[in-house]
Formats: sequence, structure tokens, C-alpha cells
Amino acid sequence: MTVPQLDLRAQYASLREEVQAALERVCRDQRFILGSEGRALEQEIAAYCGVGQAVGCASGSDALLLSLVALGIEPGDEVITVPFTFFSTAGSVARLGARATFVDIEPRSFCLDPRQLDRHLQALSAGRRQRTRAIIAVHLYGQAADMQMINEVAARYEIPVIEDAAQALGAEVNGRRAGGLGWTGCFSFYPTKNLGAYGDAGLVTTDDPALAGQLRALRQHGCPREKYRHEVLGWNSRLDELQAAVLRVKLGYLDKWNQARRGCADHYDDLFAEAGLAASGEPYPHQANPVVTPYRAEGRRHVFHQYVIRAARRDELRPFLREQGVGTDVYYPLPLHLQECFRDWEGHPGDYPESERAAAEALALPMYPELTSEMQQYVVDQVAAFYSRS
Repeated sequence: MTVPQLDLRAQYASLREEVQAALERVCRDQRFILGSEGRALEQEIAAYCGVGQAVGCASGSDALLLSLVALGIEPGDEVITVPFTFFSTAGSVARLGARATFVDIEPRSFCLDPRQLDRHLQALSAGRRQRTRAIIAVHLYGQAADMQMINEVAARYEIPVIEDAAQALGAEVNGRRAGGLGWTGCFSFYPTKNLGAYGDAGLVTTDDPALAGQLRALRQHGCPREKYRHEVLGWNSRLDELQAAVLRVKLGYLDKWNQARRGCADHYDDLFAEAGLAASGEPYPHQANPVVTPYRAEGRRHVFHQYVIRAARRDELRPFLREQGVGTDVYYPLPLHLQECFRDWEGHPGDYPESERAAAEALALPMYPELTSEMQQYVVDQVAAFYSRS
């Protein structure tokens, strides 16, 4: 059997007629930039996230960059985030000449540890605290960070919190959806996301109408009202109508797909427990239980963009699974503080032990709504075969 890590063709087969009709609608209208599809998508995503405003843009990376520019981040400023995340979280900070200051993750959720955040801020000198202009909380793999505690800590120091919700559309904290829990919410609609476009696309959510106006100006070369009258220095970061039309079709299925992902995750959990490979509540794998299944934090609703286990001897397990036809991926193999392009930030091995351990153990197994129980059984059987031969 072959089980890919992701199969977008299965999704397209079920939506083909609706998607083609939406694309034809845009082609018939011949309005490809900043038209009715984009405006409608912004309104629908804003309502979905429970906020007043949404601004489409070219990518999730640009959503972060737009938020940071709107906040006024400048060279010499510092932005707190985690080292265990996709590159653009810190890359967007670096593009502005600012510096990402890292705080380690919780070992079970893979998200920013609010207790370590508090200790970090307490330890800062007055000068560095003044230079610390934002916190980017990453909702990793589809599980939201502990935004209640993070916001409480941030409020004590009057620091705005940006949500990197690229992997978490539909995730919740105490009944409130990601994108409505911070100063802005930044989403990616890269094709592999739970809500994926047919190319690059992104969006920023906010409850601040003035901020939304600023974001709209920035995404169009700083030209908010009158054509060719540029009030600020922006750039081209527009969400095109073809992508917006596709996303509007898919948005109607998102809750159904997210529920299917949760069902697949629950089934994986049961299969790993039945195979005697995993025990609940443990943060790290060990000889008796070589697999740690994903943690569901209390009060937080996971949407399983990825089903990520911690695996003993991960780098031996992965090629074995590939030989058996099981697709996997590693998100992410090298923490950001050890990336060559950030060497000027003087990160060293051992600085953030939880992120470094996660980078050595995390393994994403096949996860998509159309995954069958037979496929999942095969995946777990092959994982069991690897450890039994050892």
C-alpha cells in the first residue's frame, strides 16, 4: 500500500465542478485584482474568525510582514517569537532590520511557553524592554498557543501580540477562533493548508478598522484612496480574484474537513495505544513508549493541519516508512536560532533545548480529510514493525 503524506487530488475530485464554475465566473467578469471575490472572501473570513476586519494579501509571509510594518517595527527593534516554527515567522522580522528574540516552546504543544515568556521579559534590561515591540505567538500544526496566558503576560508589559495562525484556521481557545485572539491574525492559504488556494495567498484579521485601512494601503504600494497618490511606502501584496474565488468555495467545507482531521487524529491515537507504542500524557518518547501522540491542550480546539508525533530514532524511522510506501515530513529539522542566515543573532546549540529536541523527534504522518482508516492502520502497522525489529 502507498499512503502519501498529503493528497490534494482527492479533495479536488470532490470539488471540481464548483471550483471550475468559480474560476469561470472570474474569467467571465475579467476583474482579476481587488474585485468582488476578494472583498467577499475578506468579509467571510472575518465573520468566521469573529473579527470585524480582514485584509487579503499575497501570502502568509506577507501577512506577517504587513502586520509588523503597520506596527512600526524598525531596525534595532526586537520581536519575541519561538525558534521552532517555519522560517517566515522570524524572516519577516529580519527583513525589516529588526531582530527576533527567541523564547522556547512548551514540550507538549510545541507552542510558545508563556511562563518562559514571562521570565524572559522580567529579565530584560529597561533598554531592551523598550526595544521589544511585539510578540509573535505561533499556532503550530493546527493547535493554538495558550493565548490567554500569553495575552496576560503581554498586557503587563504593554506589548501587542501578533498571531501567526498560518496553520490554524478554525482552531479555538476557549471558544474563540484563532485570528481573533491578538492584535492581528496572520493566515496562509498555501495549497497544503487546511484551507488552501491554488497558489500563494494570505490574509490578515483585526478588529481595528483604522489598522485594516493601513494594511490595505500597504498592500497596494501605499495608495489607499486615490490612484497614483502614495501616502506611505508599501509594496505589491494583493490577493488575486482567482485565488479568492477558489478559497470561497473551499471555505464552505472547512469545518467539515477540520472535523474529519480530528477524527483521523483520534483514530491514530487509538491505533498507537492499541499497538502499545504510545502512552498518554508523556512529553518525550522512550524505549517502552517510542511514540508520543499529539497533545490536545484543555480549552484549545486542534484542527490538525499536521498529525505530528515525537518518535524515538526518528531519522531511522522515516526512511523505513518511505521504503514501505508511507509518506512523512519533518516540520522543522533545524530551529531558527541555528540557521546560517541568522548567525548574526549569535544563537548556539543548547540555547533552546525544547525546540532542539522537538526538531530531532517531530515527524508528520499522513493527514488529510480523505485519509481512510485502512490507510491509517497500515501506517501504524509499519511504525510498529520498525520498533519491533529493533
